[in-house]
Amino acid sequence: MIEIIVLGSGNVATHLFKAFSAAEGVNVKQVYNHAEASLDFFKGETKTTSKISELAEADIFLLALKDDVIPQIAEKLSQKNGLIVHTSGSVPLDALSTCTRRGVFYPLQTFSKEKTVDYSQIPFCLETNRVEDLQLLKDLAGKISGKAYEISSQQRKQIHLSAVFVCNFVNHLYAVGEQLCQKGEIPFEILKPLISETAKKIEQASPAAVQTGPAMRNDVSTINTHLELLGSSENRKIYELLTSAIQSFHGKKL
Repeated sequence: MIEIIVLGSGNVATHLFKAFSAAEGVNVKQVYNHAEASLDFFKGETKTTSKISELAEADIFLLALKDDVIPQIAEKLSQKNGLIVHTSGSVPLDALSTCTRRGVFYPLQTFSKEKTVDYSQIPFCLETNRVEDLQLLKDLAGKISGKAYEISSQQRKQIHLSAVFVCNFVNHLYAVGEQLCQKGEIPFEILKPLISETAKKIEQASPAAVQTGPAMRNDVSTINTHLELLGSSENRKIYELLTSAIQSFHGKKL
């Protein structure tokens, strides 16, 4: 039985709490958050506290916290015997340098509290300063997922940057597309099969190999029509920038 304590109450903390609470071989011993009101969801499910001094001992302390508070919270846990790990994609392992046993347990996925996810398909990026602790994190990841990778802090930075492009930026473009549909009194649902098919394509091929659209064809007439529709809006800047980026990437004449 792996005993863990979760620090945090946001999207990642809540999702991991649910997953580990339902998993065999894991005991979520306690949940911490500095704001007592944020612990309401966890009360009745496990012990909770808003005081670091009240934290029990555990095999793993899982810091699912905002990036900028991770070092200071880790310092307060430096006397604990367990493995101190954070779940951030961009914070280096060295941010936990005050802890003798330290690691990273980064789930490469986007989380929203109200949306369930299939943990068996989520890759976990793992890093520790001790070989034996790496195995402990692999065992923990194995309780909810079959995908665990040993990833260095530098590699994780690159992964997180890539994830911002393929997830956060793409989602913003969905939001822009929805906004444009609303402007034309068109249901956004009409674009969902296109979104789905685009995502399916890269399961079988490189994204670069399946690029389509007016920028790829250098269809100047269509590009100009789109720019006229967008006028002087912020979205026009996005359109121009992405059109230029696609053409430059594929060696097209601008």
